[in-house]
Amino acid sequence: MIFYNVEAEIIGARELVKQYKNNGAKSDSGVKRCKEFRETEQWKEFKELSAQYSEEFYQNSNGEIFIFAAGIKNKITILLGIISRRELDPNVQTAKFLDLIDAKFMDASIKEITLEAVYSLLEISHRNELIKDEDDVMEQFGLDDLLGRYSRSIKFKETILDICRQKQATLINKANILLCGETLMPEIERIYQAPSNTVWMGHPVHYMIQTSDPVVRERITDILLTALYTNNRIRSRRICHTRLHESTGLPTVFDKLYRSCNESAIIVSYNSDDDNDSEYANPSIDLIDGICDVVKKHKNNVLTILCLPRSSEKTKRAFMERLGSVTLVPLKEETVFGEKAKKYLRRLAKKQNVTGDKALYKAIPDIDKGYLAADLNVVFDEWYGKKLKTQVFPQYAAFESANKQMVRKKAKGSAYSDLKMMIGLAEVKDVITQALDFHKAQKLFKEKGISSENTARHMVFTGNPGTAKTTAARLFAQIMKDNGLLSEGRLYEVGRADLVGKYVGWTAQIVKSKFQAAKGSVLFIDEAYSLVDDKDGLFGDEAINTIVQEMENNREDMVVIFAGYPDKMEEFLRKNPGLKSRIAFHVPFKDYSPEELYQIMQLLAEKKKMTLTSDVEDKLLPVFAAHSKLEDFGNGRFARNLLEKAQLKQASRLVALNPDSVTKEDVLTLTAEDFDTPEPPSVRKNVIGFV
Repeated sequence: MIFYNVEAEIIGARELVKQYKNNGAKSDSGVKRCKEFRETEQWKEFKELSAQYSEEFYQNSNGEIFIFAAGIKNKITILLGIISRRELDPNVQTAKFLDLIDAKFMDASIKEITLEAVYSLLEISHRNELIKDEDDVMEQFGLDDLLGRYSRSIKFKETILDICRQKQATLINKANILLCGETLMPEIERIYQAPSNTVWMGHPVHYMIQTSDPVVRERITDILLTALYTNNRIRSRRICHTRLHESTGLPTVFDKLYRSCNESAIIVSYNSDDDNDSEYANPSIDLIDGICDVVKKHKNNVLTILCLPRSSEKTKRAFMERLGSVTLVPLKEETVFGEKAKKYLRRLAKKQNVTGDKALYKAIPDIDKGYLAADLNVVFDEWYGKKLKTQVFPQYAAFESANKQMVRKKAKGSAYSDLKMMIGLAEVKDVITQALDFHKAQKLFKEKGISSENTARHMVFTGNPGTAKTTAARLFAQIMKDNGLLSEGRLYEVGRADLVGKYVGWTAQIVKSKFQAAKGSVLFIDEAYSLVDDKDGLFGDEAINTIVQEMENNREDMVVIFAGYPDKMEEFLRKNPGLKSRIAFHVPFKDYSPEELYQIMQLLAEKKKMTLTSDVEDKLLPVFAAHSKLEDFGNGRFARNLLEKAQLKQASRLVALNPDSVTKEDVLTLTAEDFDTPEPPSVRKNVIGFV
């Protein structure tokens, strides 16, 4: 479909405004003049009949074209919108519509606009009571579900090609500079060959661009679309961009998006996980099936440019197996070696009016190593930046680059300090450090071609009761927030009762709602093994399957942490094959040693602003040693309970003293006599036979 914005100066409106001005209008502003024109009988009559005029025009065009008035702009200019299912001459159609309302126009400014822009015009028209309802119009053209009050909001963005028709040689030169000559240059030549039939019949081919560099991808699509538009292979300058993993409602909603791109192009990016063809790479077959069906359905009316990461061979194969008779032209970056790579660097240097030196070419010493344009751009940018700072402007030589400063930057926030102060938890602290370092590396090496997309950071916490799993998760969430790894940084704690519904079909919706609520935060699933049912196919299985799906859909701005006892968690992970592969970190929370338990007690007392006398340690270490050997030992909780009981016993001890003799120091000090030494419960083992 094609959408236009029209601004037409109406003959006769100027005289009406002048009439009102001569009759004593005080204000000479455009706003006043617009108001005056809107108060005329001519405008009131048009306002009452505007929706009728638009509907009549729509019917006369056999449901192909809808033209509507949005309002008055710039004194005497009427603002119109056009929605058309096919290519048209907007000047001719504008004249027909204005003739229908018995208005002639002097000059008309017409430009192609996006779907979002035409919907904004519809909203303005509805507010001015010139159409009945904007969403009814969207539904007439099958554009509902894309935008509007009741849409399911499939995520896409639109651009209008800002290009003039260009010569073949110009585009071939751009492709050569981009180091895409082996595949892009021959396709440009093919596009510029005149078709045997001048009547436009459809798209003979579609395109697959494989690159992991977004800049290169954008430049390839710009060159390609310019060539296609220049040669009338696409009729509309409106280009739609969408990412498959953000799409919802396939195939229905995606089909509507394609229909909105009739006679134009849609760029579909699929960000798969198999950049390195890893063993866990698993393209979403349902998603690929859906998009391939839509591509095949609209292959003659909508040009598809499919964009994949450079090494996504599994995903590429999945698409090729499902596209049937659709022909895809592959477009890839060229890998250059040795002298050709140096020639590219010399061309970049010449463009900046500098001469390359040994330091520049030293960065590519291996003549057997291949380089992409993105690699060579990074090499040149680093060399050129250093040259500017040290030779052209030596007064700045002592200043470090931002990335070097960032590497030495310490983690921010009080939560990070609190975690570092916690006793033990070496593995947990290492994981946090790894996550923060990886975040730094993403920023540090983004210019070097490393993808800036977040990897999955989902985790499993395994440990006995009282090993600080929940506390660590809460601090982890806040640390991620403080350092920019998560947008919200809250902790949402759930268990089986919060995830499993009472009736069939409820569980999946409940799980999805929990994930939606925890967007940008940490979802902490405690005792996750409780989701495993005795039999297959029950509500627990439905919950686990939905969790796996949602983990994949929310991997960039969310962390899921599963927690529970070590042995039971292993059974849980085996329940779903896709679950274990989506968990990046397995973090063991070990039982505390007697010495660590005493340190925990000291830390808890310190938070209460209390101190322990030296004889407390001698009394409690044997207690901790004896109890820590028991099953279901409470670890940190046991230490906290001892401390709280000691405070109660201390209170009884101090109350028995003369109140005048009790000092503040006495109140804030716990001694050995305040602590009980509970005996470990005797454990009776079952034996066979008589005792």
